[in-house]
Amino acid sequence: MSIRGLASVLVLSLVLAPAAVRAEMPAQMAGKPEDVGLSSTQLQRLVAATKKNIDDGLMPGAVMLVARRGKVAWVSVQGKRAPDADDAMKFDSIFRIYSMTKPITSLVLMQLVEEGRLQVYDPVAKYLPEIGKMKVGTEVTVDGQQRLRLSDPDRQMTVQDLLRHTAGLTYGARGTSLVNKAYIDAKIGDRTATNEEMVRRLSGVPLLFSPGDRWEYSVAVDVQGRLIEVLTGKTLLEAFNERVFQPLGMVDTAFQVPAGKLARAAQPGQKPNGPPMTPRFKVDDGAKYESGGGGLLGTTEDYLRFSLALANGGVFQGKRIIGRKTLEFMTADHVGNRPGRPDGFGFGLGVEVRTKVGESALMGSVGEYGWSGAAGTEFWIDPKEELVGLYMVQASEGDTRFLRRQFRSMVGAALID
Repeated sequence: MSIRGLASVLVLSLVLAPAAVRAEMPAQMAGKPEDVGLSSTQLQRLVAATKKNIDDGLMPGAVMLVARRGKVAWVSVQGKRAPDADDAMKFDSIFRIYSMTKPITSLVLMQLVEEGRLQVYDPVAKYLPEIGKMKVGTEVTVDGQQRLRLSDPDRQMTVQDLLRHTAGLTYGARGTSLVNKAYIDAKIGDRTATNEEMVRRLSGVPLLFSPGDRWEYSVAVDVQGRLIEVLTGKTLLEAFNERVFQPLGMVDTAFQVPAGKLARAAQPGQKPNGPPMTPRFKVDDGAKYESGGGGLLGTTEDYLRFSLALANGGVFQGKRIIGRKTLEFMTADHVGNRPGRPDGFGFGLGVEVRTKVGESALMGSVGEYGWSGAAGTEFWIDPKEELVGLYMVQASEGDTRFLRRQFRSMVGAALID
């Protein structure tokens, strides 16, 4: 019985899982959660809470996984793959992972740093000259009208700025300023445009602030994706396949779901009496845009392979995808005292980094890192606790924050040694 063809059950019990399933899981499976210091009772509470979320219509189904000390400790597969489908959610269901694409993009860019193709302190314009033409847009009132005054940035945008979101870029939907409007007018993120065209359009809109001034979540990782294309001479997917997916055995992760796998695609659903469902891109729309910031789709197993490589210092099943010191550098805080980050969290190169246990409303350990996706997916790695958490759902924007935080808090409460 293959893990990819595993029939859906309310909870996949690791105690009762067939030997063949255990053999094909990409990591050794613990006999029971307590074997690696996790409470089965607490994890069962998480199952019940998730069932309520499904019953309440927050999402059709979910796949949850916790690994500790290098072993898969617990997996839960619940609900339906899609609200209008008869089939149940499965372990091999394919999810839009949106911004969980970002850590993969940043890791590939850092592979190129390791190869001497660029340096973190390099100006982005060294490789993408059009980016060097961008001006800072400051709103001023002229004759009673709000207009943008354009000025040179205080310094050039660097590769590090792209990696840590201090580039002066933003997302059009993240505000109502004239700069945000310029993003929308320029159709930044249009799925019919190539990565090259996206950067060309972006270079014609203003910066929100001078690079380095503050942290602002942005299309910076999409620019990283184009940078990878320029430096490698390959499409972003080709670079991903060669450098991450093939070495790690991530066979279901891509920017499109092929026809033969469409029946495995997880879909969101409209919450009863809730606001309209957040639009989600069509998984087989043939988009030209290979978004390094949010375009990938993949399975729980595939992202587990990537996560375990990170948790093991850059190596998975003997295949190294990043150096140990490079990974340490990436998972350090690179934002410092700059404004823009929530209490207790900094940001590294491609991942959020926990800097304090207190101040944040979310429990955790200093040094843990990870990121999430717009449809509710999340991963995080806690080196102190030797823990990896994966949460895979397709939900609407208004519910994703609650769902992710509930998962993380309840998993944290399961630690018993």
